[in-house]
Amino acid sequence: MDSFRAPFFWLAVFALVLAVLVELGSLAMLHGAVSALGDPATPGWGIRYLAIIDLLLLFGVTVIGLGLILPRGLVGRIQGIVALVLSFFGCLGAIGLAFLAFGLLVLMVTLLVAVPFGTLAYLAAWGTFPTGDAQTTLALIMFLKFAFCGLLLLAQQRFLANKGLVILTALSLGATWLVSFLIAFPPSFLSSIADVIGALVIAVVGIIWLLLLAIGSLLNLISVLRSVRT
Repeated sequence: MDSFRAPFFWLAVFALVLAVLVELGSLAMLHGAVSALGDPATPGWGIRYLAIIDLLLLFGVTVIGLGLILPRGLVGRIQGIVALVLSFFGCLGAIGLAFLAFGLLVLMVTLLVAVPFGTLAYLAAWGTFPTGDAQTTLALIMFLKFAFCGLLLLAQQRFLANKGLVILTALSLGATWLVSFLIAFPPSFLSSIADVIGALVIAVVGIIWLLLLAIGSLLNLISVLRSVRT
């Protein structure tokens, strides 16, 4: 049971890549999948923002995959530099997305409570939300993520000992459930606001994780430089 099964691992990576493509709306480029999904555009903001966390998860499993192909010492040295650069620019991008979601949320709430003309403007712009399409998309994403988890465990059960990978996977699943709940729970005319709230929460979680990744990468890089000097 402790042996590593590479085919299951690469299938797990493929399932996660598909989930990210669905979140970004890029699955529309796969002509055969458009008819199955209905509207090729990703509905709402929350689903798109899920890619913030899932791209981090994809980076983590990619590093593991590179360790299977390249020497681990080389991967360890490259990982620190790449992770530091990606976490820095990723954090800037996530902060920008957080401000975008917050600004949109403030605009929506301001219009909603500005009776009567603001409310009418809000209803005209965001009064309807494609809840059905969003739930279908989220169900597909959740299926792909469960497939990723199952295939990863089939590849090797020792992945459960990787606390960072387990926590990030749990965050990914939890964020998907959160977006689904926020879209389905409120009245339909408030679903757009709830969707943006979900996007904002995901962006904040992504920022925190990217900051932790940047700090860890910096400490790792300093440790590598010290070992080279000695």
